Amino acid sequence: MNENKQITTTVNRSFNRELMTLVIPIALQNLISATVVSADIVMLGMISQSAMSAVSLAGQITFVLTLFYMGLSTGAGILTAQYWGKKDQQTIQRILSIACLFSFIISVLFFSVSFLYPERLMRIFTDDGDLIMYGARFLQLNAFSYLAMGISQMYLSVIRSMENAKLSAWISAVCLILNIIFNAICIFVFFPGEPELAITAVALATVTARFIELGCCLVHSFTRGPIHFRIPVRDSIQRKLLRDFFKYTLPVLGNYIVWGGALTATAAIIGHVSADMVAANSVASVVKNLAVVLCGGIASGGAVLIGKYLGNGQIEKAKQAGKKMNLYALIFGVLAGLTILMIKPLVFYMVNLNVIAQNQLNGMLYICAYYCIAKSFNSTTIAGIFTAGGDSKFGFWCDTVVMWGIILPLAYLSAFVWQVSPLMLYFVISLDEIIKLPVAYIRYRQYKWLNNITRDFAEVG
Repeated sequence: MNENKQITTTVNRSFNRELMTLVIPIALQNLISATVVSADIVMLGMISQSAMSAVSLAGQITFVLTLFYMGLSTGAGILTAQYWGKKDQQTIQRILSIACLFSFIISVLFFSVSFLYPERLMRIFTDDGDLIMYGARFLQLNAFSYLAMGISQMYLSVIRSMENAKLSAWISAVCLILNIIFNAICIFVFFPGEPELAITAVALATVTARFIELGCCLVHSFTRGPIHFRIPVRDSIQRKLLRDFFKYTLPVLGNYIVWGGALTATAAIIGHVSADMVAANSVASVVKNLAVVLCGGIASGGAVLIGKYLGNGQIEKAKQAGKKMNLYALIFGVLAGLTILMIKPLVFYMVNLNVIAQNQLNGMLYICAYYCIAKSFNSTTIAGIFTAGGDSKFGFWCDTVVMWGIILPLAYLSAFVWQVSPLMLYFVISLDEIIKLPVAYIRYRQYKWLNNITRDFAEVG
């Protein structure tokens, strides 16, 4: 009993301090990343609602690609955090090489399809001719950014899992801020009132910023970084590590693809309902993503620490840390919902929507407020705590059943069979996190995520 109290006291003191050193940089990085999307949407919305909606829909392809990056980087982060707790830097070097290889292969595939068939991809999301034209133009040029993103995202994820979140945030922040500046110059200085040219320039600005980000990662890696970009070696250690990488990455990757594929499918449903709902949903998504940045920081930062504790054999400390994370997740989820309600007037002031889209957006923001509470808890448990301990299959099955077995069929019936109002359709689409919340809590209480998944590679040169 006294031992448990001592452990709890230790966690309360050290975990909060360690967590904040990770959460603040990660949250800042997430905020700036979401701000780039927000800035693009808001700035394009000032010159054309169609341009804003088209770029938002075209961004769904980048979103799907980002899901692959998230799956690969999360898998690499799971292993990195635990081997970091074990102080095995040589194995972490191998993990980076594996992650970069598969990430680059996927990036090339997405680049090829987006560059060669942009119109076909846009027709998945909308039948509107203007949206297809604008979106295809953006998508074809933006595809070049994929070639840089895959490598840089893996590097930033690995060094973040080595508790160097400040550097990861600094590199991302500089490049994303440059992206915003480039976009503003293109839209308001070079091509004001010319949506076609503005969209082209915004895409080129995004490509430029992404290659600058990759350059920063390369420079740091080869000058001051603890790990370096290298071609994967082929030996018995690599084969064992590759099996571990697939074991913990594939369920996470499957989870992100199932979840993100469902979100893309709902975007396609919305796109075939009305252009006004597309515009309102574009703004609501941006506001929601901005509101939950701290929640994402709790999940990512806490996962690094739990992984480190587990890799170091501190099982009870990891358990206590999980309790703290859930408490913080609920607190920040409530704050996120209240933030959405408080900034509503500012949102309507900044975007130029017609009356129908404004009315739909008003209702969507109220729905987003309650959505954030469940989203914060679920992302912290499923994407943070569970994956940190190697329990990565739960999220895959949970999202498969909830998103594809419940939400998507209901959304399709609501939109095209029952033909409910756009606001009711949005309510149905937003039920996923509410349904997952009690299931995630039950799984958390089973403590199947308390696993040390490392191997003894450190003694091998």
